[in-house]
Amino acid sequence: MKKILYCLLFFPLFLTAQINESDSLKLKADLSLTGFWQGGNVDTFIFRAKSEVAFTPFRKWVFKTKNSYVYQEFGKEKADEDILSLNFLYLNPERKFYPLALAFVSTNFRREIDLRYLVGGGFTYQILTHKKHWLKVSLTSEYEYTRFSMADFNYDEFDNSGTINTLRGTIWINGKYHLFKDKVILSHESYFQPSFRYSNNFRWQADIGVELPIWKFLNFKVNYLHTFESVVINDQKQEDQFLTFGLTLKSY
Repeated sequence: MKKILYCLLFFPLFLTAQINESDSLKLKADLSLTGFWQGGNVDTFIFRAKSEVAFTPFRKWVFKTKNSYVYQEFGKEKADEDILSLNFLYLNPERKFYPLALAFVSTNFRREIDLRYLVGGGFTYQILTHKKHWLKVSLTSEYEYTRFSMADFNYDEFDNSGTINTLRGTIWINGKYHLFKDKVILSHESYFQPSFRYSNNFRWQADIGVELPIWKFLNFKVNYLHTFESVVINDQKQEDQFLTFGLTLKSY
């Protein structure tokens, strides 16, 4: 609860929407920039940037990229500086069943991850395909490389090496629903990602949002994010929770 209250006070975040790659529009984009600064008895500085773009580079192909940058400083001491880039390439995403390729790159100062990248591919199945109500399930497999700045983990078998390489399998579930005559928009995106090599190396995430339209290109949004990573640097907590309020600015 303390974590959630902390986020309510200090994270007035502008959040992007969840773009559906199966839409017929050739270009869709979201962009958000937000910050928070407080000086005096308490020094706090927060800056966040987040974007999402989907476009059609070739006929039948759709490329989607989601990128974010976070910097946080409390008492003039850096608490976070993270980069995340999620990139997807889809073939015939208007169909019920279609393939995809993915490439992710990230860093995480708080979890002491200097570099992490994943490359892989898989398939998506569309359970619901209505323009205002859609639900999808994806199965993918990835190769992951993670380099940490330390080599003291919560599981001893990973000690003495600052890198972890593994193959993973991932199940993704995401959807979006327009309710009460478009007055409420509910979205969710979650995944479970175990390692094929290590039974104790897995992660999962659940991201739930509720939007209230203000204008055609602007929504008010409440977002809850819960993440879990089993292998972490010793003495770090495996779970993080964030409850945030903000605005969605979109081009469609």
